[in-house]
Amino acid sequence: MPGYEVIGEEEKNATLKIFEEGGVLFHRSFENKRKHFYVREFNTKCQDYFNSTNCSAVSSGTAAIKCALKAAGVKPGDEVITQAFNFIACVEAVIDVGAKPIICNVDENLHLDMNDLEQKVTKKTKAVLAVHMLGLGGPILELKDYCKKNNLVLLEDACEAIGGKVNGKHYGTIGDIGIFSFDFAKMITCGEGGLTLTDNDVYGTYIKQYIDHGHENNPNLERGHDNRVMPGFNYRMTELQATIASVQLDKLEGLVEENKQRYMILKDSLESLVHVRGEFESHSGSYDTFIFKVKNIDKRERVISKLGELGFGTKILPDAMEWHCSAYWGHALDDIQVHHSKKTLEYLEKSVAIPIFVKNTLNDYRELAQSIFEILKIDE
Repeated sequence: MPGYEVIGEEEKNATLKIFEEGGVLFHRSFENKRKHFYVREFNTKCQDYFNSTNCSAVSSGTAAIKCALKAAGVKPGDEVITQAFNFIACVEAVIDVGAKPIICNVDENLHLDMNDLEQKVTKKTKAVLAVHMLGLGGPILELKDYCKKNNLVLLEDACEAIGGKVNGKHYGTIGDIGIFSFDFAKMITCGEGGLTLTDNDVYGTYIKQYIDHGHENNPNLERGHDNRVMPGFNYRMTELQATIASVQLDKLEGLVEENKQRYMILKDSLESLVHVRGEFESHSGSYDTFIFKVKNIDKRERVISKLGELGFGTKILPDAMEWHCSAYWGHALDDIQVHHSKKTLEYLEKSVAIPIFVKNTLNDYRELAQSIFEILKIDE
């Protein structure tokens, strides 16, 4: 479920507190006009919650991807492998740092295909940008071992699986640098915003400086006389965003629990009739989307129609597939990468994704599961 469903008085009161304390919305300076530095406090809170040494709040998930690429040393002439079932932001960020995106297909469970990945690695490969899509995690432990053996940087985009874990360790903290998004459709939201997570102090320091115009942020110097350590950029989160994101973080564990209850109702009801997207052993997702395959076109269309009729709709598959499959990204990728994405497209065209909403009760999902079951069980 998206975090916007549970926005309420807590978020409202948190934002009002800023104005009661002086109304400073910038995350630095103005010490005499404020009582808190909310972005700094949110960074520390995330470090504690996700057990990550360095967390930096940024202006968006896309910004977080670019910052991770920059920190990893990705530059023009390098190649970065990412997957065909994705969001366009990953490819855009790779292009924006001057590198070349290389597309790896996903398997029938819509997770990055390790076999295909191994075929894509060349001497130019600098990093792998793995993405946990729609609530379930990919083969991140296998990827970590592979990247370590092959001297590749592993960037872990967990924007669509915040709150999921592997052996109790949060998605986003397995790779060298993790990436979150807090846009309005994500598990926790502050409208826009993002986060990088890393246990590598060199990467962490680079990101803190890069997002702030190259400021060293030397505590012994006034900001106007601070050292300039690199040509940076402005990817800073605002105090207003940080207060909302902080309240939302307090709700994350409960959201995941609610998601899983609804997800399991669908899974238990439908897995005897269709292929339900598989989850890796020792993984526990955020379960904000339930995905299954319906090979029969007529049945698939009837399922999609029923989802619309009951007010659920679909999530990305099929309604926004063109923004989440590289087979459609000829404006950004060369013909080879687009053509290679066709295998993934074939998987996605047979899939249906049901959003998990807290506004819909457990009984609503039982009724939905029964309605879909009735459609699927009909012999053609």
